[in-house]
Amino acid sequence: MDEKTLSILEYPKVLARLTEYAAFSASRELAQSLKPTRSLEEARRRQAVTREAVHLLSMNDTAGIGGATDIRPLADLAGRGGVLSPVELLSVKNTLIAARELSRVFGHTGSVYPLLEKIAEPLNPSLGLVDAISRCISERGEVLDSASDKLSTVRREVKLAHDRLMSKLDRILNDSHTAPMLQEGIVTQRNGRYVIPLRADYKGRIKAIVHDQSSSGATLFVEPLATVELNNHWQEQILEEQEEERRILAELSAQVGVNSDALCYVVESLAEIDFAFMRAKYARDIRGVEPELVSFAQGQPGNHPGSAVRLHQARHPLLDPTEAVPIDLVLDEKTYALVITGPNTGGKTVSLKTLGLLVLMAQSGLHLPVQSGSTISVFPKIFADIGDEQSIEQSLSTFSGHIRNIVQILKRADRASLVLLDELGAGTDPQEGAALARAILSNLISRGITCLVATHYPELKTYAHTTPGALNASMEFDVKSLRPTYRLNIGLPGRSNALLIAEKIGLPVEIIAEARSSANDNDVRAEDLLDEIHNQRDLARKDREQTDAILAQVENKEKELALRLSGIENERHGILENARQEAEERLSKLEDELAELRRELQRARQPLDALKKTQESVETMQTLVQKPAIRKPEYHRVDSGIVLGEKVYVRSIGMEGAVCGIGAEDVEVQVGSMRIRARRREIERRVDRSPEAPEKKAVTPTRTFSGAGASIAPSPGMEIDLRGQRAEDALAALDRYLESAYLAGMPFVRIIHGKGTGRLRQVLREALRQSPHVVRWEDGLNNEGGDGVTVAHLEID
Repeated sequence: MDEKTLSILEYPKVLARLTEYAAFSASRELAQSLKPTRSLEEARRRQAVTREAVHLLSMNDTAGIGGATDIRPLADLAGRGGVLSPVELLSVKNTLIAARELSRVFGHTGSVYPLLEKIAEPLNPSLGLVDAISRCISERGEVLDSASDKLSTVRREVKLAHDRLMSKLDRILNDSHTAPMLQEGIVTQRNGRYVIPLRADYKGRIKAIVHDQSSSGATLFVEPLATVELNNHWQEQILEEQEEERRILAELSAQVGVNSDALCYVVESLAEIDFAFMRAKYARDIRGVEPELVSFAQGQPGNHPGSAVRLHQARHPLLDPTEAVPIDLVLDEKTYALVITGPNTGGKTVSLKTLGLLVLMAQSGLHLPVQSGSTISVFPKIFADIGDEQSIEQSLSTFSGHIRNIVQILKRADRASLVLLDELGAGTDPQEGAALARAILSNLISRGITCLVATHYPELKTYAHTTPGALNASMEFDVKSLRPTYRLNIGLPGRSNALLIAEKIGLPVEIIAEARSSANDNDVRAEDLLDEIHNQRDLARKDREQTDAILAQVENKEKELALRLSGIENERHGILENARQEAEERLSKLEDELAELRRELQRARQPLDALKKTQESVETMQTLVQKPAIRKPEYHRVDSGIVLGEKVYVRSIGMEGAVCGIGAEDVEVQVGSMRIRARRREIERRVDRSPEAPEKKAVTPTRTFSGAGASIAPSPGMEIDLRGQRAEDALAALDRYLESAYLAGMPFVRIIHGKGTGRLRQVLREALRQSPHVVRWEDGLNNEGGDGVTVAHLEID
C-alpha cells in the first residue's frame, strides 16, 4: 500500500486512536504496525475476528488480558543464561495467570468464537512456572523461606547471629562505665557494620574500630572489638543467604529460559487477542459495524472493473460522531467514476478522504462508522492526491506538485485500484486546467479504474453526464443561510450559486443583471434546470421528512397505548395474584380446621365419612387457586436499533436468542450454538413493562441445538397444565408434550400439576427422571407456583 496515500488519508491518526485502547505494549506494537491487506480472504478474516471480539465484549465486558506484560525480553534474557530478579519473575507469573484466566473465558463459550479460540490455543501451557514461582517468590517480590530448606536454615542462623550481636551491643550501651562516653545510647550502621556513637573526647578509651565520624567531628562511630567476631559472623550468614537466594533465582530463571519459546507464544497470543479487543472497543466508540467485503465482479459491461462502493450513512472516523454529517457514498452497478462539484469548504475533500480512509480501515479489519448492510470491494492499490503539494525546496508550484503525483498515479494504477483526486486541474489557467482535468479523467475511465474526482470545472459536469461509467455528484449548499450542509447528492451536478450569493450579500442589481446577460444562454438554461431539479428534490425530501415525523408520532402513540394497556394488565395481574394468595390463605386455615375436626372425631371414635366430601371440595378449590397469574411476555417488532448481543425473539421458530450479526435485510441470531439468519420483520424484542422490570441486558442463550442445520419443529408452548387429570392420562399427555418440546429445541418447560396430596406430582417427576429428553428438573419459583410447578430442563442434540 502506498505510504504517501496512507499519510494523506490520515490512516496513522486512526492507528494512534486505536493504540489508546491497548492493555500492554505488545498489542500496542501490533496496532502501530497495522497495514491494510491486499487479500480479500485476509480482510474478511480480520473483520470476522473483530466481529467475534465485539460479540464477546457485549456478553462479557470484563474480558481482557488482566495484568499481563510483555515478558518476551525477560524470556530471551533467561534463555541466554541471565538471572531474573524477583519482580521480573512475578511479571512472568502474573502474565501466565492472566493468560490462564483468559483461556478459561474461551473454555466457557463453546464454539461461538472459533477464530478467537484458535488464537487463544497457546494461552494455557502446562509449564509449572506459576506454581514454582508462587512457592519461591512472595507477592511483594521477596524470596520466601519455603523456597528451599537451606534458605530457611540460613535465615534462622542470620536471625540468631543478629540477635547475639544486638544483645552484646545493648550490654555495652547499658554498661555504667561505657554509657557516659557515648553521644547517644543507640546502635546504628556504617558500611554494613553495627556501630555505636562515641564522643570524640573519649577516643581510645574504648577498644574499637573507627568506621566514620560526624560532620562536626564531635562523634565517632566505632565498632567495639568485642563485637567484631559477632559482626563478622552475621555478615557471613547474610552473604550465605544472598548466595542461596541467587541460586534459587537462577534455578527459576533457567526454568523460564527452557520455556522461553512457549512464553513468547503466550505473549503473542495475548497481544493478538488484546488487539482484537482494541478493534472491538474502537468500533463501539465510533459506532462502527462490519462491512460486507466483496470481490471484483466479473463480466461487467464496458470498461467497468467490477468494483463495489455502497457505503450508507458513512461518517469520517476522526470526526465527532455526534456532529459529523453522514453521507451516502453509493455507486450503482453501472458507475465506477464519480465527479463531485460544490463550493469551497463544502465537504468535497472530506468526502474523498472518508471513502479512502474507510476502505483502508475495512482492509485492516476495523469496523466502519456506516449503516449496516454497507458493501465495499477490497482494493489492492489505493492512490490519493489531496491537499497542497507546493514545495519551496523543490521549486514546485501547487500545480506542478499535483501533476507530479498524478503522473506517478497513472503509471502505477490498474483496474483493481482506487484513485482519489482533489481539485483536479486546479492551480493553472482555467481553460487549460479544465481540458487537462477532462483528459486525465477520460484516461482513468477508459482504463476501467475506480475513481472519485473533486472539481470546480463545469466542463467536467457535462463530461460525467455524457460518459458511460461516470456520474455527477454535488455537495449541497443552503442559499438562505449561505452555508454548506455537507450533504452529498449523487446523480446531480453542483449548481453555480455565485450570482445568487452575490445578490444576497448586496451586490447592486444592475451589476447582477449585466452579469446574467453576458453569461452563455445555454449555461443559464442549464443552471435554471438544475435549480428546478434541486428544488424538486428539496420538496421531496421535506415531504419524506414530514412523513417520517407523522410515522414517528403514530409509533409514539402506539407505544403510549401499549404502555397504558400494559399498566392495565399489570393491575389485573396484581389483583388476580392477590386474590389467589388470599384464597390460598383461607384454604390453608380451612385445612387446619378440618384436620383439627378430624382429630376430635377420632378421639370421640366417630366416623370420618362426613368429612370426606368436604376434603374433596377443599382439594378441588386448591387446584383452582394454585395456578399462578403468570403474565405472558410481550413482544413488538424491531424496526431499528438492533445491537450485537441483544436478546431477541425469532417469530418464525418461536424462540429467543442473541444477535451475532446484522445485515441490511436480515439478522443473524445465535440460539445456543446454532446460528439462524432471519428477516428483520421476523425479529421481535421482548417488552417488560412491570414496575420492577430490570434493565435490559444482552444475554447469552443457555441451551440450543448443536448443528447449524438442525430442523426445528413448531413450539408446543412453554408449559402444560395437567391438574385434575388421572395419573394415566397425565403421563400420556406429558410424554407427547416432552417429545414435541424436544423436537422444537426448547431449553426448558413448565409442568403444572398442583399441590394437593402430592400423588400426581410424584408420578410425573418419576416419569421425568426416566425420560431420555430430560436432563434435570427442579421446583418452580414462588411466582411460578412453587411446589405446584415442576421446571424440566431438556437435552438438546
